[in-house]
Amino acid sequence: MRDPVSNFLTPYRHGPLFLLLLAASTLLSAGCVTYRFGSAAIFRTGIRTIHVPIVRNDTFRHDLGIRLTEAITNEIENRTPYKVTGDPNADSTLTCRVTRQTKQVLSEADTDDPRALNAVISVRSSWVSREGELLMQNSVVPSDDISISFAQESRFVPEAGQSVGLATQAAIEQLASSIVSQMELRW
Repeated sequence: MRDPVSNFLTPYRHGPLFLLLLAASTLLSAGCVTYRFGSAAIFRTGIRTIHVPIVRNDTFRHDLGIRLTEAITNEIENRTPYKVTGDPNADSTLTCRVTRQTKQVLSEADTDDPRALNAVISVRSSWVSREGELLMQNSVVPSDDISISFAQESRFVPEAGQSVGLATQAAIEQLASSIVSQMELRW
C-alpha cells in the first residue's frame, strides 16, 4: 500500500507543474546558501562572543562607568547576534572610557537661574578581535587611532521637574545605542 503523499503526487509526478516546482526549489536552495537573513547580515560572521569590561570613568560621577557598561551590554544582547561574556578570552573585546561629563546651561531666567540645560557625556571606545584586529572603525573620518570618540547630550529643564539624573541616563542609553550601531558592517 502506498502512503498518502505518494498517492497525492502520482498524477503530478510527470506534469509540468511538478517539474517547475522541483526546479524552483533546487534553484532557491542553491542560490541562498551564502545569503544571510535579518540583522545577522549587518554584523561580522567570525565574531560570536564579546567581552565588555567595566567602562573606565575619568569623571567625578562615580556611577557612570557601571551604568554605561550595563546599557552597552543590554544593547549588544538585544540588537546583535553576539553574546556578551565575562571571559577575557572571548572572540573580541569592547573597551570604553568615559572622558567627560558636564552640564551646559542653554537658557537662564531673569534671576540667572538655569532654565534649560544639557547633560553631556563623552566616551572613547575601541573594539578589537582576539587577534588584535581593529573591528570598529570611524566611517566618517578614517584615522589610525584605535579608539573612536562618542559624545551625547540630553536636554532637561529643572523647572519642569526634570533631573540631571534622568537626563544623564537618557544620554547613557543613547551612547550605548551609538556605540553598538558603530559595530555594524559598512556597506
